[in-house]
Amino acid sequence: QVQLVESGGGLVQAGGSLRLSCAASGIIFSINDMGWYRQAPGKQRELVATITSGVSTNYADSVKGRFTISRDNAKKTVYLQMNSLKPEDTAVYYCNAVRKGTILAWGQGTQVTVSS
Repeated sequence: QVQLVESGGGLVQAGGSLRLSCAASGIIFSINDMGWYRQAPGKQRELVATITSGVSTNYADSVKGRFTISRDNAKKTVYLQMNSLKPEDTAVYYCNAVRKGTILAWGQGTQVTVSS
């Protein structure tokens, strides 16, 4: 059974930083693509960043240059380093695992709140 557990969310002032973690179990982590998404109140869930098994990355335009996605296959963990946070980054952040285009699982989400 695939499980993803996010951590690292919290309350931070605008301009601050947070690092989110997503620990995976029940999968061969290294062969899966991983992604971070977010959902703000009243809005649809949106892509933040993805990282492939080959360590290629992709970012939403709104976070390019501020957020960095990375992975540690030995720890079965994907990270999202978020710098220069803005109030509009406030959302619940979710990670997912994807294999050959199929979403294997979503995490339960972690709340990020950025105060102005």
